[in-house]
Amino acid sequence: MIVCITAKGDTLDSEIDPRFGRCSYFIFYDTETKNYEVFPNKWKEAMGGAGTQAAQFVLEKGAKKVVTGNLGPRAEAIFKLAGIEVILTSGKVKDTINNL
Repeated sequence: MIVCITAKGDTLDSEIDPRFGRCSYFIFYDTETKNYEVFPNKWKEAMGGAGTQAAQFVLEKGAKKVVTGNLGPRAEAIFKLAGIEVILTSGKVKDTINNL
């Protein structure tokens, strides 16, 4: 399963970013292969619609679960409609991965 985790940095040692649409990085972790990909958030500085565009990106990457600190109402609605589980938490990315 692919899990998208918002992160302040580009490594598994990074802290979970408390913002979804304006996070610094998206880490996509595959729970089966233990591989991951990191993408900078190109909507971080968007004038508007950052959460919506970021949510669409997460769906396109095939994530089935999202881990973040907070989620706006538009992104939340997109994930709910798509059946994506959302976990709101804080801490280190690697600790979250160990608890999946």
